[in-house]
Amino acid sequence: MAEAPAGFGKVVLFHQGAPGGLTYRIPALLYLPSESAFLAFAEERSSPRDEDARFLVMRRGQKQGTSVQWGPQESLMTATLPGHRTMNPCPLYERSSRTVFLFFICVQTEVTEQQQLRRGKNAARLCYVSSRDGGRTWSQTTDLTEKAITDNLRRWATFAVGPGHGLQLSSGRLVVPAYAYYIHRRCFGHPLTVWTKPHSFMFYSDDGGRNWSQGRLLRAVRTSECQVAELTGQDNRPVLYCNARSPDRYRAEAFSADHGEFFDESFFSEELCEPPNGCQGSVMSFSPMAELGVHPSSASYENTKQWLIFSHPTNKRHRLDLGIYLNMSPMEKGSWKGPWVLNKGPSGYSDLAVCKERKSLLFGCLFECGAANSYEEIAFKLFTDAELLREGRF
Repeated sequence: MAEAPAGFGKVVLFHQGAPGGLTYRIPALLYLPSESAFLAFAEERSSPRDEDARFLVMRRGQKQGTSVQWGPQESLMTATLPGHRTMNPCPLYERSSRTVFLFFICVQTEVTEQQQLRRGKNAARLCYVSSRDGGRTWSQTTDLTEKAITDNLRRWATFAVGPGHGLQLSSGRLVVPAYAYYIHRRCFGHPLTVWTKPHSFMFYSDDGGRNWSQGRLLRAVRTSECQVAELTGQDNRPVLYCNARSPDRYRAEAFSADHGEFFDESFFSEELCEPPNGCQGSVMSFSPMAELGVHPSSASYENTKQWLIFSHPTNKRHRLDLGIYLNMSPMEKGSWKGPWVLNKGPSGYSDLAVCKERKSLLFGCLFECGAANSYEEIAFKLFTDAELLREGRF
């Protein structure tokens, strides 16, 4: 058992074997309030390469006050399809039935992403498993590909979910962030000439996860790996915020007034930089506690103003120095503050979770890190809202 008290550094949950060998990548984190537990997910790969992904692994962390006791690593062998590798864990929690949904993609073995993009031929499937006992046992895999994707799948070179958490909105809708490489043009007579552009979008369910639909693709700028958070607009109506990876130097943002079916045109956030090839990041909304002295308390979710927290490498050229950014006015463009560097040195993908602990909030961050490169370890760190404001000096 490994213990990670708030403010007491990081604890490594998944560790690479020999360099170039067994590797864990693509963290995803979910907090279960009904269980007072964290679920930490990752891909197990035979090497650091994407095409060498095999299956998903998980560790369960029991929160005890401001510390977490982590159980042993488990392999999720029901989350598989024959002849495919399992990638991009994306968990979310349905409150009323207390069901955990774990979405992922299954990609044909030995077919790389670049091969799919060059040929314009998708090799990915949209899948999920579920758990009704807090992640202790899991269902068999459900393949949703034909039922949930309403676009002509032949127009997608490939697609994926997340990675990182999805969420349930105040309306009850379940939302799974996703992206697709849409084929905008084929050059007939030259089968290897395909022009694609990445677009973020949402899968969603309004009946507790029994049926799933696909929202419309984000437009304007190029967007891929993404996460979403729910906010309250100026008219007290819910707004869905999207923060997406982009190959164009900055993170992309967009807002949806209809729970994720359609997003207004995406735009760049110049406060949130991207390294040259981009990197996944994580975003969550939360209601600041009255005890911080910065916001009045409110008993109604709908009337409570939310802030945003975002995790991402802070270096403009490399995946280095994982930072935490804060946005106290998320409906206003250009309002990001920070960063507070949570992890110095090589840092890659990350995922955030938030939970309430008496009169304060606790944030969990699961992130890739290492000494020589960012895929040596996946570590977890817990910190409080007071620590965030103090150390970040926001």
